[in-house]
Amino acid sequence: MKKNLLKEKSFLFAVRCIRLNKHFRENLHEYVLSKQLMRSGTSIGANVREALNAESTADFIHKLSIAQKECDETQYWIELMKETNYLSEIEFASVYSDCTELLKIIRSIILTTKKRDNTKMQRSPLHNL
Repeated sequence: MKKNLLKEKSFLFAVRCIRLNKHFRENLHEYVLSKQLMRSGTSIGANVREALNAESTADFIHKLSIAQKECDETQYWIELMKETNYLSEIEFASVYSDCTELLKIIRSIILTTKKRDNTKMQRSPLHNL
């Protein structure tokens, strides 16, 4: 079975967000920001999974676009946690880097899929009618 890099990375990132949430609740008694981080961070992988089961190219792009938005929101929560001193510079750099990598992969897949889909449309004999 072929490995899916985005599926794996988004799952591992979700696990990391859950562990961060647990750490913040248990050690720092912080509940609101960490819950938001966990919600958006785990949603990335859930939307990637939905995209992998898309019914059409448009549906695939739509689901990945939602994952992209969740990834961007996750970056916001990570930035906010750093600015409010819940994350050290080292912790921030590590988790932010993982999130940024996911965002770049998702954006690249969306752009490539759109480009490929547009090329198909231009070649279609029905397109010229």
